[in-house]
Amino acid sequence: MKSQPIGFLDSGIGGLTVVKEALRQLPNESIVYLGDQARLPYGPRPASEVAHFVQQITGFLLAQNVKAIVIACNTATAAALPILQAKLSIPVVGVIDSGSQSAVAMSQAQQIGVIATAGTISSHAYHRAITKLSPQATISGLACPEFVTIVENNQAETPETAKTVAEKLSYFKPGQIDTLILGCTHFPLLQPAIEAAVGPNVQLVDSGVETVTKIKQLLTDQKLLAPSNHVASHAFYTTGATAPFDEIAANWLQLPGLTAKHIAVDGLVAYGDLEEGEPTDEA
Repeated sequence: MKSQPIGFLDSGIGGLTVVKEALRQLPNESIVYLGDQARLPYGPRPASEVAHFVQQITGFLLAQNVKAIVIACNTATAAALPILQAKLSIPVVGVIDSGSQSAVAMSQAQQIGVIATAGTISSHAYHRAITKLSPQATISGLACPEFVTIVENNQAETPETAKTVAEKLSYFKPGQIDTLILGCTHFPLLQPAIEAAVGPNVQLVDSGVETVTKIKQLLTDQKLLAPSNHVASHAFYTTGATAPFDEIAANWLQLPGLTAKHIAVDGLVAYGDLEEGEPTDEA
């Protein structure tokens, strides 16, 4: 069980920002990652549809004998984390609670901004999580679906992108926020442009860092960490085209020989929704 991989899922390549942190904090752990690029974006879709997609991907990951699952997507976390936690006996974590905890701890004035997909913003998941931790916090949310498209099209570093980001984030007036949650795992790939847009007085929160810290603690508590002499192996899958995925993933993760495999959407749909009490530690 200890040597089994950790499963990561996202609507596209954004979750690779969480994987990068996992490679740093958990170098002995094997990883199976699936990006559902064929059905991207998740943000505008109904939460119930996203929940079905997440359960299908989870079925695939369970077939790879994962010992834990990280929902490395804010929209998917909002739509499906409680479902997966109720149905699975292995550890399952999402990114919203972790990001909220970091923001509350970092913010001096408890003036917190959130940028995310339309689905995450409309779910009010961050608002609920932050308010639970800090009832006095002022929360300002902004949907930035175009940022996902920019990242998926590998245009994160262009001058046009810097201009687009600056114009979009001008929504936040000077002094309105002192902390900004990157509420989509695609957004850390735009961090230089976001930092330039909001200025040095606003701290950025990448929820992926705290999410990996959380899964590391869960694996430690349950004695599921891979042994220190375990040689990690990684597998990457996408429902989209593999060449663009490989280009972005290789550049971001710096893993030699990274080659993603294609899996058809029909292959995921076949897994259907999870049954109650699915995979156990015997998997």
